[in-house]
Amino acid sequence: MGSKGAVPRGTELDAGCRVRARKKTSRSWTKSKEVKFLSALADSCNVKFAARKASVSTSAIYERRKNNASFRAGWKTALREGYAKLELILLERALVGTETVIERRDGSIERMREYSNSLAVALLRLHRDEVAEPDIEPTSPQGVNEREVDEIRQRIARKLERLNRQLTGKSRGGADGEQGADS
Repeated sequence: MGSKGAVPRGTELDAGCRVRARKKTSRSWTKSKEVKFLSALADSCNVKFAARKASVSTSAIYERRKNNASFRAGWKTALREGYAKLELILLERALVGTETVIERRDGSIERMREYSNSLAVALLRLHRDEVAEPDIEPTSPQGVNEREVDEIRQRIARKLERLNRQLTGKSRGGADGEQGADS
């Protein structure tokens, strides 16, 4: 059993502190149920719907999320994916519109595209901060001052030299005269 008092996975202690195997039930968690739940959650962003798809109770799902870190991380990832899908659908509706078929009394049919201004405004509001400032990658050469980069490299090199001297015992108590200049 590995460490003293540890109970192997899939077992439990009965009232007499004897180890016995737990029976798998239809309510037991399986990897398959977890995959079904997380997949349905990513597709719908709806916990009750996803629970039904995985044949698990919502209370069991929330309990698992509370006690299982990897499941919690999978849950967050599934919701991120779900909301990204939802945002793409809404963005498409705002840009392309939705088709409406109008049937007249004379039997003729007309197709129209409708665009939701409120949907477009909501999407713009979500991304206002992102598009307000230009996106400059930290590794981009734009805006990088070469002199500052050289100064930083020199400071790092001096610190590394000082650390190396301290490790080899050559420098005692700041005899190199640079102490405090780069700290």
